[in-house]
Amino acid sequence: MTNTSTPTGMATPVPDFRPAPPQDGAPSAWRRLWSHPKMIQYHRLFALVVLVNAWVAYSGFQGGWWADAQHAAMGSIAQVMLANFAMAILVRQQYVVNALFWLATRAPTSWPLSVRWQLAKVYHFGGLHSGGTTLGSVWFAVLLATQAWHVSAGGQGVSALTMGLGVALLLLLGGIIAMALPSYRAKQHNRFEMMHRFGGWTALALFWAHAVSTVADGLPAGQALGASLARQGEVWVLALLTFSILLPWLRLKRVKVEITKPSNHAVVVRYNYGDDAFPGSSNTVSLNPLIEWHAFANIPAPGEKGFRQIISRAGDWTGALIDKPPTHLWVKGITTCGVANIEVLFKKVVYVATGSGIGPVLPHLLADKLPMHLVWATRNPRKTYGDALVDEILQANPEALIWDTDTHGKPDLVALVLEAVRRTGAEAVICIANQKLTQAVIQGVELRGIPGYGAIWDS
Repeated sequence: MTNTSTPTGMATPVPDFRPAPPQDGAPSAWRRLWSHPKMIQYHRLFALVVLVNAWVAYSGFQGGWWADAQHAAMGSIAQVMLANFAMAILVRQQYVVNALFWLATRAPTSWPLSVRWQLAKVYHFGGLHSGGTTLGSVWFAVLLATQAWHVSAGGQGVSALTMGLGVALLLLLGGIIAMALPSYRAKQHNRFEMMHRFGGWTALALFWAHAVSTVADGLPAGQALGASLARQGEVWVLALLTFSILLPWLRLKRVKVEITKPSNHAVVVRYNYGDDAFPGSSNTVSLNPLIEWHAFANIPAPGEKGFRQIISRAGDWTGALIDKPPTHLWVKGITTCGVANIEVLFKKVVYVATGSGIGPVLPHLLADKLPMHLVWATRNPRKTYGDALVDEILQANPEALIWDTDTHGKPDLVALVLEAVRRTGAEAVICIANQKLTQAVIQGVELRGIPGYGAIWDS
């Protein structure tokens, strides 16, 4: 396909491309299965957590970890439970996320594509988060049931307070997990977010209360509670997790922003408060730090201070920000790596974006770290996002295909991307679009043996 972009940034009609057939014939049944959205690495990691926990449970029965001749080993159950929760919380910590991306992208492009393909799936770490939370809750239910059995059998050392705190915590964990299910989260995202935040904080407080009560129950006469707590390894792990949760809030700041409004559909927000941003990074921002947070891709430009974010109308929060642009926004935590950071694992990539998805892509075009080609489908790009932004894109990537959906209708993105890969020889595709389109593009290219990457909507 020849370049069809004109100097104005519009695209002339493109032939109705059909997906290019794979060179090795039709996709195998294994590849069709492995490329299905239900089989993404996120779900594989969740399954891995389940399998590891099943192995631990089985090994524990074989090795007598869970009970001796007279007593249930509640301490061993609690340790496995805490290990699951520790993994779930720490893998979401922003510094840990950045470290995971750094480690995964150390591989040189001389390594086999199959290896780099899997390393670039590092952003699916959310499967460890959801898996650890779910299995940690299962182990906590086992611990609570064991404590109830211990009490019913006339055992000592488990107070009514400890049992009550445990029941309250288990119910709360069940509510958090239920509201995090994709079917609920997609329809009631604000409620999910509130439950995840305030329910999570409450759960943390209940964990502390339950831990202190458990230690107090077994405290020998005359021994100080504080000294006994300090000797418990589980208490120090809980302290680490508490610090990990608090850390982003310790970096909370209210910053001045400059907002330009090229249309009623989108705004460009400029930040210059001293923090550095890098291509492929994001920051979470809010109008009210206790109510609602949203993550947007940062757009740094070489040689310029600060960075930008493009925010499109996509709900009540973004609509309010666009209709009444604020002078200040709240920013939490640190600049964090996003999906597109994995581009350095490949020799050449095709970026495909729709609408404001150009925001996460633009800094990579400007940084120009490796050969890339852009396919951008959007409604009237100059009217919606402004001449300056479109000209900036074309200057950075003159061969970009910008498809005006107002003029030409919605394209067959999979066909356009496959043609772009065939023409440019790209090794991978990175898609920034809505969930349905992202899944269609990734599945479409991976069915043909081309690595595909995009958001997985797990937060």
